Amino acid sequence: MWRASRAAVKRRRLQTFVLGVVVMVSSAMAVATLALLAAVSGPFDTAYDAANGAHVVAEFDSSKATAAQIAQAANARGVEAVAGPYPAAVLHSPSQTGDHPIGLAGSFTVVGRDRPDTAVDTLKLSAGRWATGPGEIVLNEPSFIGPDQIKSEHEVVTPDGVRLKVVGYANSAGQSAGGWVTPDQARALQSGSPSLQMMYRFDDAGSDSALKAGMAAATKGLPSDALTGTGSYLTIKANLAKGPNTYVPFLTVFGILGLTVSVLIVGNVVSGAVVSGFRHIGVLKALGFTPHQVTAVYLVMVTFPATIGCALGSVIGGFVGKKLVNQAFWGLFGSDLVMGKATVPTWVHPVVLIGMPALVALSALVPAMRARRLPAAVAISAGGVQQTGHGLAVQRWLGGSRLPRPVSLGLGWPFARPGRTVLTLSTVVLGVMTVTMALGISASVVKFGQMQQQTDKIQVRVDVNDPKWGTPGPTHSDDRLFALLRSLPGAEHVSAQAPLQTRMAGWSGTLRVGVERGDTKELHPDLARGRWIEGPNEVVVSSEFWHEHKVSLGDTITLDTSDGPQPQKIVGESVGGWDVTTLDWNRFVPLSPAQRAQGFSVQLAKGTDPQAYAEAVARTDPGLNAVVNGASDTLEKVIISVVSTLTVMLIVVSSLGVFNTVVLNTRERRKDLGMLKSIGMTPRQVMAMVVTSMAVLGAAGGIVGVPLGMLAHRIVIPMTGHGTGLDLPDSLVQVWNWPTVALLALSGSVIAALGACLPARGAAKAPVAEVLRTE
Repeated sequence: MWRASRAAVKRRRLQTFVLGVVVMVSSAMAVATLALLAAVSGPFDTAYDAANGAHVVAEFDSSKATAAQIAQAANARGVEAVAGPYPAAVLHSPSQTGDHPIGLAGSFTVVGRDRPDTAVDTLKLSAGRWATGPGEIVLNEPSFIGPDQIKSEHEVVTPDGVRLKVVGYANSAGQSAGGWVTPDQARALQSGSPSLQMMYRFDDAGSDSALKAGMAAATKGLPSDALTGTGSYLTIKANLAKGPNTYVPFLTVFGILGLTVSVLIVGNVVSGAVVSGFRHIGVLKALGFTPHQVTAVYLVMVTFPATIGCALGSVIGGFVGKKLVNQAFWGLFGSDLVMGKATVPTWVHPVVLIGMPALVALSALVPAMRARRLPAAVAISAGGVQQTGHGLAVQRWLGGSRLPRPVSLGLGWPFARPGRTVLTLSTVVLGVMTVTMALGISASVVKFGQMQQQTDKIQVRVDVNDPKWGTPGPTHSDDRLFALLRSLPGAEHVSAQAPLQTRMAGWSGTLRVGVERGDTKELHPDLARGRWIEGPNEVVVSSEFWHEHKVSLGDTITLDTSDGPQPQKIVGESVGGWDVTTLDWNRFVPLSPAQRAQGFSVQLAKGTDPQAYAEAVARTDPGLNAVVNGASDTLEKVIISVVSTLTVMLIVVSSLGVFNTVVLNTRERRKDLGMLKSIGMTPRQVMAMVVTSMAVLGAAGGIVGVPLGMLAHRIVIPMTGHGTGLDLPDSLVQVWNWPTVALLALSGSVIAALGACLPARGAAKAPVAEVLRTE
C-alpha cells in the first residue's frame, strides 16, 4: 500500500504540487488569524496578572467615608487583594521649568504612596527612584524611557507655585495615576473635598457584571454617596484589543475563504484522480488490494503533499503572524504592557499541523470511498470507455449551433463532468468574491483615512512652533494669526486647535481634550451620531470614549477646567479625534502647555493651490509651519498591503484550482484532442476550445461572486469598526459604482483564463502521433 501510494504521488507530480501550494497558503492564513485572535486577550492577561494590576480603581470622598471604614469594607468575600486607601489629589500643571518632563502637561491625578511594590498595582520603576520626601514626584510613563532622560531640571510646577522635582518614572499596568508622591505631600496638595484611592483585585473579574458584583460586596456598609467613581481594567484591555481587532475581521474572512477553496480543490484533485485512475484502481484490486487499502492509497496520495504544505505554511504563518501581532499594538496607549510579549502562541502550530491535514483527509474521503466501491472489472473497463449521458447530449446540441466549432466544443466540456464543474465554479466564485471584497475594503480604508484627515474640508494645516524645542515661536497673538491666515489669497474658513489633558470626575486616568474656535461649524469632523456643538458646556466625544465609558447623547460628564469642575453635556459622537472636543476656549486653554492655539486648519477656495498658500503662511510668521493636508496614514497602507497580499494569494489558489481542472480535462480527452488535431484543428483552435471551457465558468462565477463579495464587504467593515471601538458612518460601505461592478464581474473570466492558459498551451503542443500511438 505504501509503495503504491508513493508511486501515485510521484506519478501525479503536478497535482501534488498544486495541492501542496493550496494547503500551504491556507495554513499560513490560519496561523496568522489564530495568532491575532489569541493576541486580543492572552498577552494582556498574562502581563496584567504578573503586575498585580487592579481590576477596579475606585475613588472615595473622604468626608463621607474614612480610610478605616473603606479598608474594613474591603474585607469581603470575593476580594482577592487590595491596596490603599491612598490620598489622591488633582494637579493642574500648565507649565514646566527647565526641560519638559516626558508626557503631556495638563490635569492629572497624583496619589500618595509610600512604596511601589504593593499587593495591587505593583509599580515597575523604569527610570530613577521612588519619591521619599516632600517636593518629589514619580510620573507614570511607559517602560521604554531610559535613565538618561531623568534630569535634575525636570520639575512639575502647580498653579499654587509648588515645585515637584521629577525623580523617577514608573509604569502602572492599570494606569492608576499620572504620578505618585509621598502620602504627606498628597494631603498637602489636596483642595476642596479630599479624595481617597482604593484598588481592588477580585476572584472573578471576567466581565463588567462580575466587577459590579465585586464592588457591591467591597463597599457594602459604606454611605451610598461615598464612592465617587471607578475605573475598570476591562477598559484598558478593550483599548489594547483595538489593534488586533483591526485585522481580525478581514483576516478571518480571508482564512475561511482560503480553507473553503482548499477543501474544494482537494475534493476536485482527488475526484479527478479517481476518475482518471479507473484503470489503475482496477489493476490494484486485481492484484489483491482490498477496498480499504485502495481507499488508503488515495488518502495518503492527498495527505502527503498536504502535510508538507501545512508544515511550510505553519512556518510562514508564524513569521507573518508575529509581525502582524506586534504591528497591531503599535502606537496604542498602554501598548508597552504587551509589546514584546505578544507573539504566536505555541498551541496554534499543533492545531494547524493536525487540523489542516485532517480537514484535507475528510474532504478527500468521499471520492476515495468511490474508488473503494468500484469492482475491479468495472474499473478496468471504465478506464477505456468514453462516458455518455446528458453531457454528451449537450455537446451534440451545441455542435449544431452556428458558433465556431472550437467555441461550441469548449462550451460543452463543463457538462461532461458536472461534479467537477460545480467544484471548479465554486472555486472561481470564491476567487471573484475575494477580489470584490478586497477592493471594497481598500476603498473603505482610503475613504476612512480621508475622513480622519478631513482632506475634503481642510486643505492646509498650520502648526505653531514651541520655542522650548529650539524653534522660533510665533510673533503674533492668536487673534492676529486668525486675521493673517484669513487675509491670505484663497482662504475661506479658518479654525484653531489647542490640545491638552484634563481629568473627568470618577475616572482615574486623563482625557485628551481638543479645544477649538473659529469656523468650526464648517470644518468640524464627520459625526457618527448627534450634532455639532452650538453653545457653552456642550461637547462632542469620540467613538472610543463613547464605548469605553458607555455614554449616550444628552449625558453629562464633569471635566476639570481653569474654573474648577464643570458639567458638560454630550451632544455628538465623532468617528475619531480627541476623547472630548469643546469650544469653551477660555475655560480649557489655560490648562494647555502653551496657553494658546497650537494649530490652525484652513479650508481653501476651489482652484487655490494649497502649496502656494502654505508657502505664503511661512512668510507671514516664522513661528508657523504649514503643510498641505493629505498624507496617507501608515495604518491604512499596512491594511491595504495585507489585504492585497492575501488577495493575490487567494487568486493564485483559485487559479490553481482552475489549472488543476483543465489538466484533468485535457488528460481525460487526450484521444479526443488527438483526433481533432488529426482532422485539421490548429493549435490555436485547441487553445481557444480549452480556454472557452473555463471562460464560461469564469463568467458565471463573476456574476455570482460579485454580489457575495459586496455582501462580505458590507459585513466586514462594520465588524472592523466595532472591534476597534468606532461607529463608522454608512458612507464607508457605499464605495461601489456600476463601471467597477461590471469590471469585477469580468474578473471571473480573467481568473479562469489565467488558470487555463498553461494547460491549454500544453494540449495544443501535444504531438498527434504520441497521443494516438496506443490506438
